[in-house]
Amino acid sequence: MKKRFISIFIIFLIMPTVLNAASSGELQQQIEQVRQEREVLIKEQKKLETELEAVNRESQSLGSAVKSLDATRKKLAKDINITRSRITSTNLTIRLLENTMNEKEQQISVHRKAIAYTLSTLSEYDSRPLILSLLSSTGLSDLWRDRSQIESLNGRLEEEIGVLRETRKILSQEKEQKEKVKKEQVSLEGQLSGQKSVVEENKKAKEGLLAETKNKETEYQKTLAENLARQKEFEEDLFRLESELNIALDLSLIPEPRRGILSWPLENVYITSPFGMRSTGFHGGTDFRASVGTPIVAIASGIVEGTANSDDQKGCYSFGRWVFIRHSNGLSSVYAHLSASLVRAGQTVKAGEVIGYSGGYPRAYGSGNSRGPHLHLGLFASQGIEIRSFTSQKYKDTGSGCHNVPIPISDIKAYLDPLAYLPVL
Repeated sequence: MKKRFISIFIIFLIMPTVLNAASSGELQQQIEQVRQEREVLIKEQKKLETELEAVNRESQSLGSAVKSLDATRKKLAKDINITRSRITSTNLTIRLLENTMNEKEQQISVHRKAIAYTLSTLSEYDSRPLILSLLSSTGLSDLWRDRSQIESLNGRLEEEIGVLRETRKILSQEKEQKEKVKKEQVSLEGQLSGQKSVVEENKKAKEGLLAETKNKETEYQKTLAENLARQKEFEEDLFRLESELNIALDLSLIPEPRRGILSWPLENVYITSPFGMRSTGFHGGTDFRASVGTPIVAIASGIVEGTANSDDQKGCYSFGRWVFIRHSNGLSSVYAHLSASLVRAGQTVKAGEVIGYSGGYPRAYGSGNSRGPHLHLGLFASQGIEIRSFTSQKYKDTGSGCHNVPIPISDIKAYLDPLAYLPVL
């Protein structure tokens, strides 16, 4: 009877594995195939990035501007394909985890039955008085055989309990992994949506550029000059306003400058304009070269204080689309000239989490007062910065331009050099 039970138990134990092995194996193959395809896409993406950098290094002309937009669109299409590949991979991973979880649940059920049967058999032995065991035995050898079987059952019981505990542990880990993959899936879907919106903005930027310049180089150079003038006006007005603010700052609450406190806002770091004075005036942040659609990440964990787009008001060329994050270490960061934002006010973000995509193409929606694709990163003492309405002095009474536009504004003393806190290059 006991040998029969053990045989039946073994058959039931291996059945879930046999039944799911084929489907799990197929899923693994599909995941590997998607991974290989994604590697090819990434190589193609790197090639397009190199081509885009070469275009952006060309002289600022209408022809190079159109080439840049076209190259950006190709790169964005590749970005979207890579994201879709990752979504497919996570879907397959979720299915694979569901398969293995189902297998483990079946194994747990089998082990429970095995334990119940063993306990029942042991109970039968234990309930028999010793005298009955002696009387029912044909000899001492039969009695010792029974006792040996009891010891064997006890050992089997301990083994099954141990396997059951381990299987439950693995199942719990797989459930946690599934939840993690599901969160990644949600993040990727949000990323895909953001990338699609960037592509749409890219199309509009090209159409707007050609319409505004009438496809003429002279008109394009005129547009660039206007952008430069507007940028200077905005920075002068902002500097004037922030110089007039008088916010009490407790300097002891500002972290001491130390490289590596913060992380880089993008993967490939190339600084185009540092913090401090420059020919056009004071520059309250650090500019990074970033082609349109480059993922921008939070430099530290924190809470999104706000996000908006000054381009919603026609004629206002300030920060464009921006994100303001208040960190727990006494610092706050602002990311400006974005082509898309993936976060909302009140949202908690982690360091390295994608919060949006770079923009900055002249006259493109969300670019603000930008002369070319880049990221403007501002760093501030949290005590000295808040979201306020900004009104350009030049257009104060006209109702056009920056008329009561909400943007992050700070006491000039709250400005900090991002490079003093970012990692060493």
